[in-house]
Amino acid sequence: MIALSAPLCVVLAGCTAQQNPSFPVTTAQAKAALREMRSDPRPLERPVIIAAGLLDVGMDVQQMAGTLRRVTGDDDMVVTATFMGLTTGSFDGCRDHLIEKVERAWGTTGTGETIEVDVIGFSMGGLVARHASRPRTDGGTRLVIRRLFTISTPHRGARMAGMPTLDNRTIDMRTGSEFLAALDDALPDAGYTMYNYTRLGDWIVGAENAAPPGQTAWWVPTPPVSFSHLGAATDPRIMADIALRLRGDPPLTTEPPAPLSEVSGNAEIAATTGSQGT
Repeated sequence: MIALSAPLCVVLAGCTAQQNPSFPVTTAQAKAALREMRSDPRPLERPVIIAAGLLDVGMDVQQMAGTLRRVTGDDDMVVTATFMGLTTGSFDGCRDHLIEKVERAWGTTGTGETIEVDVIGFSMGGLVARHASRPRTDGGTRLVIRRLFTISTPHRGARMAGMPTLDNRTIDMRTGSEFLAALDDALPDAGYTMYNYTRLGDWIVGAENAAPPGQTAWWVPTPPVSFSHLGAATDPRIMADIALRLRGDPPLTTEPPAPLSEVSGNAEIAATTGSQGT
């Protein structure tokens, strides 16, 4: 018999036995909710920009954008941003690119701030949005966010960021970095509402890292034979909850988010932590 590593066991076995009492929705139910929304599109309250993760060429965020366009009917109100260019090798570069995408899509205000937007950030994209919303001291434009939805974002650092790398963004995503500390310092005055989501068994970021200190992400079990982190961006349960909130409909989640301690014995977290380190 071939011995599987802990993360691979988690991926193959899934977590279907676990159910979140604050997010008690199956994939089938979420897909049904999305179909119902498509049959009755409702417009967005404000523009939405979807920020991609590290090394994401854009396939996932385009799929997310397509879902939102179908359930809202607002084709011109949803844009995406990826960070694969030569100028986006740092969080400052990613910030400037994200703001440029907003201004290119919906114009400039001439006030040193963008128009007000809602942001969906997958993985690193959530940190880019937080950074872009911080006050500027260099004369640059600040991103004005009303609601920030983050999916598997390493708010407290990413487990895999501890691997040797020359990528400055990855170094900044290490637990305890000055960059993450600066984001947390700015959070009390950020002025936006944040909604955080994750899937269990995420050995790249870690479900326990997917919300800022003092907050908890709404978690869902990862389906069998599915990669937890990479699949989170297009998980129907997460997308359905975000879409409902963007449309102004009652969400699938309830407050407060259930703590990760409600996962039976925290077995998944323990397994992935023991195998991957930080």
